[in-house]
Amino acid sequence: MLLRISALAVLATTFLVAADFPYQQPPKSVVQALNAPPTPVVSVSPQRDYAVFMQQVRYPAIAEVAQPMLRLAGIRIDTNTNAMHLAASYTSYAIRRLSDGGEVKIVTPADAKLGAPIWSPDGKQFAFTDTTKKGVELWIATTATGQSRRIEGAVVNAVGAAPPAEWMGDNKTLIARLVPSGRGAPPAETSIPKGPHVQESLGHAGPAPTYEDLLSTPHDEDLFDYYATAQLAYIDSASGKVSPLGSPAIFTLFRPSPDEKHLMISRLHRPYSYQLPMNAFPAEVEVWDRAAKVEYKIASLPLADRVPLAGVRTGPRSYTWLPTKPATLTWVEALDGGNPKEKAPNRDRIMSDAAPFRDEPQEVARIKERFRNMQPLADGKALVEDYERLSRVIRTMEVDLDKPGSDARVISSRNERDAYHDPGAPVMKTAPDGRRMVAQTGEQILLSGLGASPSGDKPFVDRLDLGTGKSARVFQSEEGFEAVEAVLDDSGTRLLTRRESPTTPPNYFIRTGATLKQLTHYADPMPQASGVKKQLVTYKRADGVPLSFTLYLPPDYKPGTRLPAVLWAYPYEFSDADTAGQVTGHEAQSFTLLSYHQLFVLQGYALIDNAAMPIVGDPDTVNNTYVEQLQMDAQAAIDKAVDLGVVDRERVGVFGHSYGAFMTANLLAHTNLFHAGVAESGAYNRTLTPFGFQSERRTFWEAEDVYTKMSPFWFADKIRTPILLIHGEADDNTGTFPIQSERMYAAIRGNGGTVRLVMLPNEAHGYRGKETMEHVLYEELSWFDRFLKPGATLTEK
Repeated sequence: MLLRISALAVLATTFLVAADFPYQQPPKSVVQALNAPPTPVVSVSPQRDYAVFMQQVRYPAIAEVAQPMLRLAGIRIDTNTNAMHLAASYTSYAIRRLSDGGEVKIVTPADAKLGAPIWSPDGKQFAFTDTTKKGVELWIATTATGQSRRIEGAVVNAVGAAPPAEWMGDNKTLIARLVPSGRGAPPAETSIPKGPHVQESLGHAGPAPTYEDLLSTPHDEDLFDYYATAQLAYIDSASGKVSPLGSPAIFTLFRPSPDEKHLMISRLHRPYSYQLPMNAFPAEVEVWDRAAKVEYKIASLPLADRVPLAGVRTGPRSYTWLPTKPATLTWVEALDGGNPKEKAPNRDRIMSDAAPFRDEPQEVARIKERFRNMQPLADGKALVEDYERLSRVIRTMEVDLDKPGSDARVISSRNERDAYHDPGAPVMKTAPDGRRMVAQTGEQILLSGLGASPSGDKPFVDRLDLGTGKSARVFQSEEGFEAVEAVLDDSGTRLLTRRESPTTPPNYFIRTGATLKQLTHYADPMPQASGVKKQLVTYKRADGVPLSFTLYLPPDYKPGTRLPAVLWAYPYEFSDADTAGQVTGHEAQSFTLLSYHQLFVLQGYALIDNAAMPIVGDPDTVNNTYVEQLQMDAQAAIDKAVDLGVVDRERVGVFGHSYGAFMTANLLAHTNLFHAGVAESGAYNRTLTPFGFQSERRTFWEAEDVYTKMSPFWFADKIRTPILLIHGEADDNTGTFPIQSERMYAAIRGNGGTVRLVMLPNEAHGYRGKETMEHVLYEELSWFDRFLKPGATLTEK
């Protein structure tokens, strides 16, 4: 029989052998707060007259997380449902009219796992999926009445990134990806090998990040083909009739033209790669007619196994239909071989071709830096965004697509980390026939953004005149935090917002100018956090770089008391001190709904949350001083927290996830600032990620000293501060293989350090299971209590 052994008793032993323990729970108040239901998210209809509010489950049961899956070609496939493993889903819908706030009742399947609504362009219907134990069903609902029905015979293939279905502009027909009928059983693996598994490279460089979940055998390839192959089909939304379209294939894109006469598709084919995920596989990009006859070949893309680091694939990419034309394609091609280190007067060009696709494609514009995206305007022009890697500058330009070769006009330019000067993103709208473009009135468009400022985020809507380049503010959050969920008219004066303050929980409102009408009335889902105190704190590190953190204090905190504290952070790279010191986030203005790492405040800890850990310098060499800057960041944060009179310097811990775990191990290896640490799912030996990591652009062979100096594994003998290592056994993140924590544990243990390793069954890089999250908090609270609260035990609060 398994015994419930307390973590403190286990830690009292000098040496702990590998063992399985039952899932444990932290104190009741922490469990209740952890499992509080999240605020529903919203999906607004294309014509901005209805909204669907969708309820999620914060953490599913471990039984769901542990469902059988295959890890193939960089994705995870639920073999029971032929869908993505643990795909986002919702338990219920609530429909509301935005004209008067009235609710439309909708009945969805019992024990539903619903996908997000797929709206018809006119918003009168929406399709949605329901994932059952045997597969993914397709349903259609009528918005005004809430009536819904399942499409008989339509079993959705939900593997991959392409949407499960898409509406045609007639508002009657759906194109869906279905499981091919009569496909038979999955391919069986023979018990007798046919021979060795062989890979070969003939001298052509092909650097690749350390991806996880890749194909590794011919049987893997067969399984990938079996589960990823789909049959496209037309579905009549009125009758439910299913009409197959073309032959089955692995479709990554299917998109009808604005005039509905053509269909752009992309399909993968062999030979596959054992070093790269599916988005690098060979692909045919084609235009079909309504009967699936190939009208035009956009590209035959080979395996992308020679793409330079931080580079792009050669040949067409970012292909789309122009919404302002009946059937005109645009795409982008690299002019520098896709290599960001090659000198070139222009890195990309925009190409165009129109039905009936008999003429040669036309070059529309050349883009100086790397193309990022394009948003067509109503007058034949487009907003085009590019990016310069050395200066980290993002530019938005106006390009006239109807006048090839004309000069682009710069609308805005900023450093990608310069949140204070982010002009926001164009507000989009959908026409009743499905064309989606920037909401535009004459020369004026609307922009919406987070509005980062020294006092926190203040979301906004601006009206920008493209002719003069001048903008006028239509709305900005003032009291508390009011996020813009949707702009409901072309003037930008009618908005759907989510509004909250430190004393009022999040709810949705219709804002018309200064008038507010409340749509929802959600109660406080986390009363356990009532009374938690928080404030934005600003300060500077030794070299003058401005920094900030949000300080959380327990509900029962008494002024003048010095508390044990934990610091949570994640390092980011910046080009200059000004952008490094900018404040982002809205914690101080918003209602207190604690995320899992913030729940420590319920157990008597001060939390130094999101402590700024900037690494400032030239993008190509910024990591040369990573350790030194990290030390300054941490020292400044602790000094400030101590100066505030709330933190005991001798009882400070540090923890973080992923790159934050890497930070944690480095701080324990190179400083004496902390008295305990927790590192979740990190990478600690950078020689195991030799072709770059995070924003490091050099390979191991180009910067051996940097890779070595930044790897806490190489300094495991210096880690004398107790450290708890936690890792998901099924980690899916590039570079953070579980072996990173296993070898780090062995290194610290072998050198006499105090260390504990917790491997989480079935968990990926981001932990999902309810039982897992409860146990993680139990482990972390036990660990910090042991070393920051001597003699303490977990207490009920």
